[in-house]
Amino acid sequence: MEAALVSAATGALKPVLGKLATLLGNEYKHFKGVHGEIKSLSSELTAMEAFLLNMSEEEDPNVQDKVWMNEVRELSYDMEDSIDDFMQSIGSEDTKPDGFLEKMKNSLGKLGKMKARRRISYEIGDLKKQVIEVAERTARYKAREAFSKAKNTTIDPRALAIFKHASELVGIDEPKAEVIKLLTQGVSTQEKMKLVSIVGSGGMGKTTLANQVYEDLKREFQYRAFISVSRNPDMMNIMRTIFSEVSGKNYTNTEAGSIQQLISKIADFLADKRYFVVVDDIWDVGTWNVIKLAFPMTSSGSIVITTTRINDVAESCCSTPFSGDIYCIRPLDMVHSRKLFYTRLFNTEENCPSYLKNVCEHILKKCAGLPLAIIAISGLLANTERAEGPWKQVEDSIGRALERNPSVEGMMKILALSYFNLPAHLKSCLLCFSIFPEDSVIEKKVLINRWIAERLIHAEAGYSTTYQFGERCFNELINRSLIQPWVTGKFGTVKSCRLHDIILDFIISKSIEENFVTLVGVPTITVGTQSKVRRLSLQAGNQKELIVPRGLVLSHVRSLDVFGISVKIPSMDKFRHLRFLDFEDCEQLENHHLENIGRLFQLRYLSLRGAGKVSKLPEQIGHLWCLEILDLRFTSVCELPPSIVNLKRLVHLLVKDDVTFPCGISKLQALEKLKRVRVSSQSSNLLQELGQLQSLKALALNFYDPIISDQVNLENEMKKAIIVSSLKNLGSLLSLAVCCHSELVGESLCPMALSLRKFDIVLSIAHVPKWVGSLINLQKLWFSLVGAGQKDFYILGSLPVLRVLSLIIDESKSRNTPSTEEPDVTRIIVSGEVGFPYLRKFNYHVPFAGMNLTFAAGGMTKVEELLIVINEDKTTGDFYLGIENLPSLVAITCIVFGILNSRDVPAKFAIREAANAHPNHPTLVFD
Repeated sequence: MEAALVSAATGALKPVLGKLATLLGNEYKHFKGVHGEIKSLSSELTAMEAFLLNMSEEEDPNVQDKVWMNEVRELSYDMEDSIDDFMQSIGSEDTKPDGFLEKMKNSLGKLGKMKARRRISYEIGDLKKQVIEVAERTARYKAREAFSKAKNTTIDPRALAIFKHASELVGIDEPKAEVIKLLTQGVSTQEKMKLVSIVGSGGMGKTTLANQVYEDLKREFQYRAFISVSRNPDMMNIMRTIFSEVSGKNYTNTEAGSIQQLISKIADFLADKRYFVVVDDIWDVGTWNVIKLAFPMTSSGSIVITTTRINDVAESCCSTPFSGDIYCIRPLDMVHSRKLFYTRLFNTEENCPSYLKNVCEHILKKCAGLPLAIIAISGLLANTERAEGPWKQVEDSIGRALERNPSVEGMMKILALSYFNLPAHLKSCLLCFSIFPEDSVIEKKVLINRWIAERLIHAEAGYSTTYQFGERCFNELINRSLIQPWVTGKFGTVKSCRLHDIILDFIISKSIEENFVTLVGVPTITVGTQSKVRRLSLQAGNQKELIVPRGLVLSHVRSLDVFGISVKIPSMDKFRHLRFLDFEDCEQLENHHLENIGRLFQLRYLSLRGAGKVSKLPEQIGHLWCLEILDLRFTSVCELPPSIVNLKRLVHLLVKDDVTFPCGISKLQALEKLKRVRVSSQSSNLLQELGQLQSLKALALNFYDPIISDQVNLENEMKKAIIVSSLKNLGSLLSLAVCCHSELVGESLCPMALSLRKFDIVLSIAHVPKWVGSLINLQKLWFSLVGAGQKDFYILGSLPVLRVLSLIIDESKSRNTPSTEEPDVTRIIVSGEVGFPYLRKFNYHVPFAGMNLTFAAGGMTKVEELLIVINEDKTTGDFYLGIENLPSLVAITCIVFGILNSRDVPAKFAIREAANAHPNHPTLVFD
């Protein structure tokens, strides 16, 4: 990771060290009097950073260490803000556009330089004094503590599950039977040993399930072992334990030999024996790659169970040479959840008082079948007065008000294990989820852009962009079962996620403890003891008006999020060091709230999406020289101010369809995404400027002017020439959407940028242009055609990596154009010679005409999803699609228009019959 990252563990120490190094560079060499102080301060901070990183791995540091860690983190944020203010005051190039530095220096003159020297000298001296005071205070108290503190050893709560009596377990019978079936099916005849990997999040009961299977089957095996793997495993000790258990001899204290020799001894011992081994709670693939070497594949009839929270580990356990089965443990259903919950509290559900039944059901719903959560919360309620009020408080604050109660320590301990196992940057990424209200659906794009804006992540080697690395971080959190995928796009791509309430509550407790986030307006959560706010989340909920409490210091806030329509928007001049500002769907936001936004000289992300009352951006928005993302979709902004061209670092500019752009847009050389650009008859200069944006990767163009005269036709010819010239220059373009008249997209647009991966033609054109066949990198294509013929399919089928194809056939438009010819309705045959070697999803819309498409043998052999939209009234004769010729098909969605639309229309009947007869039995949905 890049050295300048902010993290939950070390605060802003890394950025501070980087900026101190800048102050030691050539640009500031005239500040001779402070060079020595800066070097001394950097050395002290480097030592502090190393200590903080080590302490962040501790699951339960002592109170004094926590205090010291918090002090250093808070100090690091203040130090970075001070250095940023200094660099801003003298016009550093890190915060100003080209040319501003020289102007600033010239205007300051000698007096300005002298003031700057005195100021930085004072700032560095003050910072060093604070660092020394923190270090000395910690040393004093650590010395006193050494004489009085003795560390207690706690029991791993996972171990308790092993000794749980089977009669007390709820909902275990069905999953136990399923795992046993996977383990024993064909085990007597197979030559290889059998493996099942149980995977699921912490608290789901993986250890309990594995132990119950072990207890049921272990009597059939003379050589057996049940081993738990720690987060930081001692591999030699694990191997000794395995050897001791399977052999029945004590090898736990054996010191002689290497781990390789010990593995060989275990493998030799088990080579001709049937064995049963459970390896519980594996945390990484590397650990399994060592352990598996002890299990010989030649031991016919042997079985192994592994458990893990991480999908990649489970897949590794079941890969070659073992080729085992993954068992995804499921949450308890409501029947078993009730049994577990009510038995713990009332012995039976019938004994539950009627006045508590409703609140109990709500609590159970929040627990979402997580056994550990149900056990922990029922344990708390068992010691709570049996009255609706106190129980309702538990429902409202489940987890947050409970995490300090001993009855939920076990649950929090297990969640803590998952948290402390994360790398430092993933801990910071995970804590960002505490910003969002409970039950939020969180968009992946917004989340990753937040991480980037706050510099919590940076591109590592092997990743072309920081966003790509952010996707890896997002997927890793899903892989570790810490966040739940919610909306999934094509081919399993996760678009958004949610958090289990219990996990969110744990994350919130960690965020408050480390002053990572300050939540205002959340029931049962009080504002933390720190008056300085680092990240502020305003959550109005059902309150009439939410006001930021007095006493909070907002000048150091790095991110501000507003949720709800009744938040009183604070003045922007209070947030000088803001990096991330999200006003999405903030209905009460108006133009005057943005008046002082130009003072946010560190702002990198600004979203006004859905803030419909915002109709004008202030001219001073051009002062946001660090801004990287600006989202204006679904606002009332119709014209961008001229100063917007000063945003040299702007990467994404997202606007609504009718926004007018100023001259000079070509200055935005960092721009990668521009959606949507309105093109009119007066837009020739804009089109030419777009061609100069060499970093542009995604572009959407909307053409509005109707074609009504020869003069307009001439203008369109000029536009086409400019479009061709501009698109030729966009060598980095990956995505292009064009909403236009047919005259603007034709053979004249060739050649297109060959790098294009996604292409949308929104308004209808006559046929697929030949040049489309040259887009060899195209993966997704959306085309709206007046009519489709066999030649069109040959062009599209030649695209070598096309994965998603959507064709909308609107023959009604051909009937509305003057012509003596009838539209071509010749049947199209999609056979093997047509192509489509890589196509996975095919959407075919013919809402105004009859279906004229048939799949033949060998055509679209890899299509998994089929969406068809047809007009039953236009369909004549026997309806035949040839669905049986799509061998990979797993899902069909069918939309039928027409006055005869009912269950028994011929088209529906034929599709239903074909789906039932298909060997894959694809899912069938009629919309």
